[in-house]
Amino acid sequence: MDVKVLCQQLAKEIRQAVRPHLGRLEARALMGIGAGGDSTFAIDEVAERILEDRLKDHPDLAYFSEDRGLQGSSQPKTVLMVDPIDGTRPAAAGLEACCVSVAAAHYNSDGKRTPRMGDVFFGYLCEIKGDAEFYATRGKGARAVLDGVERVVDLRRMQGAGEEPVPLSRLFWTIGFRGRPAVPLVVTLEELIDISSVDGGLFDLGSATYCITRLLTGQLDAYVDAGDLMVREVPAVREEFLKVGHGHVLNNSCYDLAAAALIAREAGVVVSDAAGGDLNSYALMDRGKAVQLSCVCSTSQALQDEILASIERGLQKLRRRYGRKGRDTR
Repeated sequence: MDVKVLCQQLAKEIRQAVRPHLGRLEARALMGIGAGGDSTFAIDEVAERILEDRLKDHPDLAYFSEDRGLQGSSQPKTVLMVDPIDGTRPAAAGLEACCVSVAAAHYNSDGKRTPRMGDVFFGYLCEIKGDAEFYATRGKGARAVLDGVERVVDLRRMQGAGEEPVPLSRLFWTIGFRGRPAVPLVVTLEELIDISSVDGGLFDLGSATYCITRLLTGQLDAYVDAGDLMVREVPAVREEFLKVGHGHVLNNSCYDLAAAALIAREAGVVVSDAAGGDLNSYALMDRGKAVQLSCVCSTSQALQDEILASIERGLQKLRRRYGRKGRDTR
């Protein structure tokens, strides 16, 4: 079977299985800790069972999921990065901000290196409660199915020539808050939070993929997650992350962003880590474990530059508050 078709069918099967559980009280039951260190809920187990059953008979495939880590063939040609429910908490609460995320990457089996974000050649996302779909093949643009209509998504065409970027004071943006300690995060993003507090809007929707796709729909201007950069640049805050994460540092991982980053970039969204670095250089996994990374997505390069500059000023405040102990070069 064509891998792209498999990705789409897999995501839709997971969506179909999960939908009846949305918003049910039993969906919130805690089942343990996943491979990435985050809590696993009962609704996650429903999705993971579909994933395991669907992929067990594919000898050329390996797959990496949030709760199971690396599974499948030991000599695969392709690895699927799957987040069966990105937005578990919104899904358990019956809210809209939850998606199935599947990305396909070429797997380098010669042992020289693990696959990287830049090896992802196809990404597919579908909303779980809604019916919207987003997908992209590297180098061939992005498409979406919105309100039952399939269309090309290209922000570069949609934006007028010479159009001024959204000012920070009117920014409609979203962040990732799950597992991040409140005080260090707010210190880092204080400037952006305050400047957009009245004329703009800040949202925590609980799903990185849902948030990033709102840039494609025109509902939001930016997605900002600086968590991993905070830990790398100010290692003293690591203890704060461990406290909040019940002994784990919880930030976005490559399985969260593998599909969304490719789709967004192909749609004309500006995508980088929170220091302005290229996400393509990040390993998808490290010996079967999740690789964490920060991420900033914006609807224009000018807006991206302003947000990154604001984050750097926030990091300076964070260093002053928690002290300089050198850069974590993990």
